[in-house]
Amino acid sequence: MHHSKVLLTAWFWAAYVMATQPNGISALQLQRELSLGSYKTAWLLCTKLRRAMASPGRNPLSGLVEVDKTEITWRSKNGHATSGGASDDRKTLIVGAVEIQDLRLGRIRLSTMPDDSAATLNAFVVSNLAPDASGQTGGLVALSGGPDTNRGPPAVGETGTDKVHHRVHRIFADLTVWGLSVYHGLRRTHLQSYLDEFAFRFNRRRDRQAAFTSLLRFAAAHQPVTYDMLVQIGAKA
Repeated sequence: MHHSKVLLTAWFWAAYVMATQPNGISALQLQRELSLGSYKTAWLLCTKLRRAMASPGRNPLSGLVEVDKTEITWRSKNGHATSGGASDDRKTLIVGAVEIQDLRLGRIRLSTMPDDSAATLNAFVVSNLAPDASGQTGGLVALSGGPDTNRGPPAVGETGTDKVHHRVHRIFADLTVWGLSVYHGLRRTHLQSYLDEFAFRFNRRRDRQAAFTSLLRFAAAHQPVTYDMLVQIGAKA
């Protein structure tokens, strides 16, 4: 909102809609719903609010935590992403973690990965898991340092060579469906912000009204960014 020409009421309505809609909303839909003058304005509101969905001081994941990586297909400039068949140059590595609470899914974390090295994976674990957390890494390479990590027991229902996906892979599947249904595929530009938005929604799925106040609080804690800064970030992606 810093030095914004957009009415304060429009900012609050945009924040409310983005935080409380079960699946979120695209910039084009937001432009129509709030009767904004241009797509550029709607895009700026969505992008700034999305970047604020990761709390600077959020609590690390605790207890039993599953960690794994996957590749996500991103939308090309003039096309839509699909669930398969994309070339390798349209895929980005991401790593995810989910708390397991009495066989239920707790909070999650998602992050893009510059590479699939053990150092990168270990940095994610150290940054997102509490020191006393127990991390199940599945098929990942063994990690060292930070929280206790291990390959853990097989997933429930795993027998012989028929492997049931770990619970973190349910998150990856839901992320893919969400990206296709809301945005017709996630753009590579600002991909981390989209991952933060998905995690924000998932972690507040049981109390969407509280998500609105959380988003306002997070936004106040972030440094302001301008349209030019966001465009420059996109140009480097």
